[in-house]
Amino acid sequence: MADLDPPSGGHPTGPVYRVAGALTITRAATTQREIDALPDPLTIDLSEINRMDTVGAWIVYRTVRDRKAKVVGASRDETSLLEQVAEFDKPVKVHPEQRASFVRVLTELGQWVAETGVTMLGLLGFFGATLIGFANVIRRPKRFRVNAVVQRFDVVGVRALGIIGLMSFLIGIVIAQQGAVQLAQFGAEVYTINLIGRITVRELGVLMTAIMVAGRSGSAFAAQLGTMKLTEEIDAMRTIGVSPVEALVIPRMIAAVFMMPLLAFWAMLTALLGGGIFVWLDLTIPPLTYIQRLQDVIPITDLWIALIKAPVFGFIIALAGCFQGMQVEGTSEQVGSRTTTAVVQSIFLVIVLDAIFAVFFSSIGWT
Repeated sequence: MADLDPPSGGHPTGPVYRVAGALTITRAATTQREIDALPDPLTIDLSEINRMDTVGAWIVYRTVRDRKAKVVGASRDETSLLEQVAEFDKPVKVHPEQRASFVRVLTELGQWVAETGVTMLGLLGFFGATLIGFANVIRRPKRFRVNAVVQRFDVVGVRALGIIGLMSFLIGIVIAQQGAVQLAQFGAEVYTINLIGRITVRELGVLMTAIMVAGRSGSAFAAQLGTMKLTEEIDAMRTIGVSPVEALVIPRMIAAVFMMPLLAFWAMLTALLGGGIFVWLDLTIPPLTYIQRLQDVIPITDLWIALIKAPVFGFIIALAGCFQGMQVEGTSEQVGSRTTTAVVQSIFLVIVLDAIFAVFFSSIGWT
């Protein structure tokens, strides 16, 4: 309420606004209108209030700041609250400063490099923890979870046969069709078989399988472990003395490592089948001639190269998926973002390793 009489014992030089009761958010609008109606110089008497919240303190502080009003009768708590409100009264820029485009690009590039370094360092540390988990399982074979590994074999391998076989079959047809169109310009359609055989067995079979496994199984690993981390199941496992690496990570890694060569070999066969059907129907090359030609043009080293790369790719996919899943914390949104990161990271690492393998095998004469 407003009171134009001076407070007892004081001699203000203008009107006095005496507050009685509570000065809280429920009275904010009324209090502000009453204060605005009084002329300057104004004195605010707080001696008769019994409670004041931050909204009331802000009204009093703003009046003192803008109209040079005086405050009398404030208790220690009210004075402390007014000082805290004054401390946080700092100007904030609505629009941040626009830096030069070159500086922004350098800043974003630096942040990306720093985040990449932190991620690679974390991935390396997780790799070390995985090796320790493998060592513990080898020293104590009873801790090896056979049922979990068999279940992952089914999820990673058996249930992926259909989609990987269909994808590889269609890729074989596409390679044959595109190769035949280009080679027909030189009257060399028969060499379409060479193209199908070499590129499928040596590169595309295992590479496309790795990409499919990364999108299918790697993302599942990240989502499963991320959800368990969010629901504190992993913390509960640690509490009862069960290692999450041994119970959750190692079975997934073993399944990915052992199933990748089989899936890659299956992808090669279906791609060669798709290419063979196309050259039989479009180029009228009999299946027997197609098979004999494949035996002549595909060296055994191509098969060994694919089967050597496949388990390494499987290990990298499982490592990236499990690592990102174990990094989930905070909110459920993290599960989605970490799953996406796991897929992108595993595909990137697979392609980088494939390039390294290509240079290495070429250097030792496996061309």
